[in-house]
Amino acid sequence: MLDGAECRRLLGTASVGRIAFTEGAMPTIQPASYALRGDDVVIPTGLGSKMAAGSRGAVLAFEVDEYDLVERTGWSVTVIGPSRLVIDPGQVAALDALGVHPWLPTTTHGYIALHMTVVSGRRITSP
Repeated sequence: MLDGAECRRLLGTASVGRIAFTEGAMPTIQPASYALRGDDVVIPTGLGSKMAAGSRGAVLAFEVDEYDLVERTGWSVTVIGPSRLVIDPGQVAALDALGVHPWLPTTTHGYIALHMTVVSGRRITSP
């Protein structure tokens, strides 16, 4: 198991993860670009997307990992917490300055801010 500080450090080394949310009462997982800002994972998304709709005030999960398929080693970090949709133009502009862009092109975007309430991770090593 990884401690919180190592989990946060590893979160800062990647740029794409997977977000888990609910769509029509069913679990959905999608790839998402992201950045870290304070205690939030910020994920750009189109304002009309299913991801934006599924994140409004919901508790979400976000996972990032890295694997070496030859050595069969790697790590995985999961974040769980409440989310909010950031659509205020000033706040969106401030988050745009982080340089992260939506996974899919969109004409209007905002950000999902997932507060890191639970952060857990583990190293994967071959037997």
